[in-house]
Amino acid sequence: MENNINIEIVEQGSPEVPSLIKYISSSEVAGFDTSDFQFPSPSSKGSEATSQGIQHDAPVVINHQRKYSVSMPLSSEEVELPALDGKTDGIPISSSQSATATSNHPQQSKCYSQPMPKGHVLQEAANGDKVNNHPGIKAFKDKRFDSFKTWSGTLERQLSILRGKSPKATAQDGNNTPRNIERPLPVDRYFDALEGPELETLRASEETVLPQDKKWPFLLRFPISCFGVCLGVSSQAILWKALATSPSTHFLHISLKVNLVLWIISIVLVTIIFTTYLLKIILYFEAVRREYYHPIRVNFFFAPWIALLFLALGVPPSVTKNLHHALWYILMIPIFCLEIKIYGQWMSGGQRRLSKVANPSNHLSIVGNFVGALLGASMGLKEGPIFFFAIGLAHYIVLFVTLYQRLPTNETLPKELHPVFFLFVAAPSVASMAWANIQGSFDYGSRIAYFIALFLYFSLAVRINFFRGFTFSLAWWAYTFPMTGAAIATIRYSNKVTNGVTKTMCVVLSLISTLIVVALLVSTILHAFVFKNLFPNDLAIAISDRKRKPQRKWLGLRYRSHESKEIENYLKFVNPDTIDLEASTPQPNATEESPSI
Repeated sequence: MENNINIEIVEQGSPEVPSLIKYISSSEVAGFDTSDFQFPSPSSKGSEATSQGIQHDAPVVINHQRKYSVSMPLSSEEVELPALDGKTDGIPISSSQSATATSNHPQQSKCYSQPMPKGHVLQEAANGDKVNNHPGIKAFKDKRFDSFKTWSGTLERQLSILRGKSPKATAQDGNNTPRNIERPLPVDRYFDALEGPELETLRASEETVLPQDKKWPFLLRFPISCFGVCLGVSSQAILWKALATSPSTHFLHISLKVNLVLWIISIVLVTIIFTTYLLKIILYFEAVRREYYHPIRVNFFFAPWIALLFLALGVPPSVTKNLHHALWYILMIPIFCLEIKIYGQWMSGGQRRLSKVANPSNHLSIVGNFVGALLGASMGLKEGPIFFFAIGLAHYIVLFVTLYQRLPTNETLPKELHPVFFLFVAAPSVASMAWANIQGSFDYGSRIAYFIALFLYFSLAVRINFFRGFTFSLAWWAYTFPMTGAAIATIRYSNKVTNGVTKTMCVVLSLISTLIVVALLVSTILHAFVFKNLFPNDLAIAISDRKRKPQRKWLGLRYRSHESKEIENYLKFVNPDTIDLEASTPQPNATEESPSI
């Protein structure tokens, strides 16, 4: 390299080169990078410059050239520009030189090589990306879901809520519009923003406070209607216990092991769903609160306690035969508290009065009274079961009349039939068995309730074609226990009136109930593991607090109004006796004469 540079100096030497520049070999400077830069070739005369110029200017040239060989790191955080403290790569710089260098405008440094980090740095970065890219962790860390998280607010905001002060926290929807999420949504917003028999489908003109372009965290997609699975399976445990122990079905030779297996499965399901929803309450309390204010889902808050009552009723004889009375009081206290809240809203005449929010799913809030009365009477209690039976009977009559007449002001009932209508069968079926336990026999009062349930069952079963075309939902599990309740009531009735008809009805209704549960179980497994859409984004809890303004099509209205005005003006001045709109309409070729044939 030095030989080539010396040859160029000899061949290209010129007297015009300034005498202050002296050629310095690259080997004389330690660590000097000459891979992408070449010095100009000075002449031999320039190499004979005075030693004073060499000693004064050479370090400045070296410092200037070192700016072209700075190695840049990967991130800007690691860049630290060294101060001109009098040293450059071990070469001292005088104070006058440093002052001159700092006084001049610095030239933009260039980078010809950027070393890449290797080894454990890359490995740690890759491991960190794997952890941060996990779908569950990314969804939980997403700031757009903070409005629904329980512990996302500041301590001052949480304390102000506990003190009863009006919160100031707001959320933003998809259009970056502030939304107040602390105030409970009025029931009218649910009716305006949602549609469908279960009010789960978002209308096209509505917006949500949570993003719709990605999958939400699992707990936000876990609805309260999942407890319907517990109702369906635990009621089957009661059915097979009745089939195994009833005298009228003794000819079937049903083993109690079926009841034991179903009861254990029910306990596992109740434990899993209870634990999951408890985590949702802890982590996403705002979502639970919105479900509570939902006009239909609020009835599913009775489902967990009804499922526990079903477990107590279906306990196998091999496990225990006598349950403690304290268990009944523990299970009925939550139901009693919910009834005070819900029934009070029905009677208050406010925005959640019964004539406005009445829906077949309201039967879930009625059935709990009769199931509690049935369990209490079977345990030997008297006053408590009669108390809840009276409450359930009074409100069932009001609800039955409200749903049957379909008030013009009631907009919640769907026009088409739906499996939710099978809830009409649940209350009278369980009421007939509860009254039989209270009275000690299946007397006329029990038979009246049973016949009402049987008629409603048949009136819905013959219209099975009207139930086609509906999307599968987990809420359908809650509609299986009414059919199971009708089958159990039929078994109780056949014990009192034993003949071939009642025995046949027992077998048929029990078979239908079991097949429906099996079909729903298969559908649930398919949607969970094959289609993977069992838990979609729950848009029903993410509606905004105000309706989006509809976009008006001014252009179409303008043209229509313009045409109507022209027609009106034409009809004013035309003779009505000789009016001929087709003849009076000018044609494109009206001025041209048609050729004679």
